[in-house]
Amino acid sequence: MKYTPSGGQSTVGPEAWFTGTVHIDGVRTPDEQSAVGCAHVPFSPGARTAWHTHPKGQTLYVTDGIGYVARRGGAVQEIRPGDVVYIEPHEEHWHGATAGRFMAHIAIQEADGQGQVVTWGEHVTDREYGQPAAPTN
Repeated sequence: MKYTPSGGQSTVGPEAWFTGTVHIDGVRTPDEQSAVGCAHVPFSPGARTAWHTHPKGQTLYVTDGIGYVARRGGAVQEIRPGDVVYIEPHEEHWHGATAGRFMAHIAIQEADGQGQVVTWGEHVTDREYGQPAAPTN
């Protein structure tokens, strides 16, 4: 068992990776014991990731607010607290808050053999962001 006491600092998400204000609260960084990485990521209204992929996929667990997620070529899907989204390995996608609400999720991903967890692409355009699908529930 490994215990890590609370006390880490929130970091502001880099402009190269995000549009708008996003914070990253690291939960776990891949290391020699486990390739799993995890973070709690709060997004301000309208904030979103850039397009990106994960070599081993990613799981998102929405904890607060209302957000969106989309894969390249697919519809924008609304996400809410309790929703779980699994993104396939190498599937190009983005996620973020709706224009009028904060959204936060836990992001869980696994590093590949070279320690890589994500590859970042270009920013999501306002047009790509503004086309949500109808809620599924």
